Amino acid sequence: MSFQIQTSGDKYDVAIVGSGAGGGMAAKILAESGLSVAVLEAGGYFDPAQEEYRTQLRWPWESPRRGASTVRDFGDFDAAWGGWEIDGEPYTRNDGTEFDWFRSRMLGGRTNHWGRISLRFGPEDFRRKDIDGLGDNWPIGYEDISPYYDRVDKLIGVFGTNEGLPNDPDGYFLPPPKPRLHELYIQRAAEQAGVPVIPSRLSILTRRVSERRGACFYCSQCNRACNAYADFSAGTCLVQPAMERGKVDLYTNAMVREVTTNGDGLATGVVYINKEDMQEYQVKARTVVLGASACETARIMLNSKSAQHPNGLANGSGVLGRYLHDSTGTSRSAIIPELIDRKRYNEDGVGGMHVYTPWWGDNSQLDFPRGYHLEYYGGMGMPLYGTGFGMDSARQYIKDEMGNPSPNGGYGKGLKQDIRKLYGSTVGISGRGECIARYDNYCEIDPDTVDKYGIPVLRFNYTWSEHEINQAKHMHDTFEEILTNLGGILLGDKPGPETDYNLAAPGRIIHEVGTTRMGDDPSTSVLNEYSQAHECENLFVVDAGSFVSQADKNPTWTIMALSWRTSDYIVDQMEKGNL
Repeated sequence: MSFQIQTSGDKYDVAIVGSGAGGGMAAKILAESGLSVAVLEAGGYFDPAQEEYRTQLRWPWESPRRGASTVRDFGDFDAAWGGWEIDGEPYTRNDGTEFDWFRSRMLGGRTNHWGRISLRFGPEDFRRKDIDGLGDNWPIGYEDISPYYDRVDKLIGVFGTNEGLPNDPDGYFLPPPKPRLHELYIQRAAEQAGVPVIPSRLSILTRRVSERRGACFYCSQCNRACNAYADFSAGTCLVQPAMERGKVDLYTNAMVREVTTNGDGLATGVVYINKEDMQEYQVKARTVVLGASACETARIMLNSKSAQHPNGLANGSGVLGRYLHDSTGTSRSAIIPELIDRKRYNEDGVGGMHVYTPWWGDNSQLDFPRGYHLEYYGGMGMPLYGTGFGMDSARQYIKDEMGNPSPNGGYGKGLKQDIRKLYGSTVGISGRGECIARYDNYCEIDPDTVDKYGIPVLRFNYTWSEHEINQAKHMHDTFEEILTNLGGILLGDKPGPETDYNLAAPGRIIHEVGTTRMGDDPSTSVLNEYSQAHECENLFVVDAGSFVSQADKNPTWTIMALSWRTSDYIVDQMEKGNL
């Protein structure tokens, strides 16, 4: 594109790119510290409490799809604007790579529709190289981030229980909801296998803690974003309060192309394309904070070339975009005969699991070096589109009084009867594990492809190693043992090495981290321990790009804790005149 760049009138103290967990937290802390802040979001405005955006408590027949052939990635009513494939916003893959990149295009980003599993990294997660010799240690330890985990717990709200587990640290927890029937079955079966099951740790308010946010009313639809603000979303819990209390300007539909720099190589602001008029604009700022997601931030920095930064902004080390890694993931489910034709009652609960399993194993005795946790699903939630599909194979598990398979046909009254009998009898287990960060897994700029805004796109290079594949095999052995202990009839065949044990494609778990990792050595890292660029002192990264390693936990709580720590550092450095 060759449009003339238009510049905003005022110069801000801080320009923040992205409004998700990291960008949202930075906006709140920096704005409430008295700084003027511009927040640039590539998607549109979203507030689930406003009727025009509300999808919570909608009946299936209210779907705007009404029988059309396509849905959003997570369902018709899911609060996810974006996806792995977005029209006009491609990305490419080198031969053999299967990386799938999820982009969120809305205020609050992915925090509108995530599982809200809110886990702290443990002391061992910051020094894995010392333990197994793989990857690198973080330049910080648990003691550096622990006070910020405490603050996030108290600000956002998370339910759970203090268990005294050394690498799954306790926190400040709200009361957890009770296990549902299928979770009680799972708890009993897992304990028989020597697998612990404890209350989940989810950022959902089980009691009211502020005037602004209500308590959960157990509709089990957190993925639709809560109109009572009872669950955590960055837009409703961070950005909106920042706009109410501080000097914040929100730029929506602002696709950032690059960070601008001066002759000294320092950041001066950002250039973005306004999606509504397709013109280029510049926002000037004393400091730039990138929280666009690990891959999008790397893309912006790689596209921000200048005489001082010829290989991309702050990329003198050549590791920008490197060490990309996502959580491992695979699943298995079963039908529990004892639960067929069970009594019907409302057991919706929160929008997620009431119990989970933290990593319990000793990796020194296993053929893979890093652990995983287990997530459980099942029960009698509100039926969605697709309920009853696959009945041709599932019907065999419904027996008549003589022990024969159901005689009902594949449609009409008989089909309805079979669906009712099977409903609530299926349970499943998903594993989510730690991948080893490797230099050879990375994203780079594709020299031959641009998106519809004229911005060069990312090209991905990624493979799983034997460590992740062996971990997935262990997951399936565990699934099978627990589900068999349940008396379950396992669905589908147990996967084997020919499918890498059904290991999900990288990117599919949407936990990608590591592209702008922190470290003490500028020759092997992009950021320092405060997520400040080694080669551009007024540039900071507050998304998961800064992670050195991922842990067997979901990254969101650590993103927010690190963002708060970085924001405090920015305020301190500005007060000292260093920024």
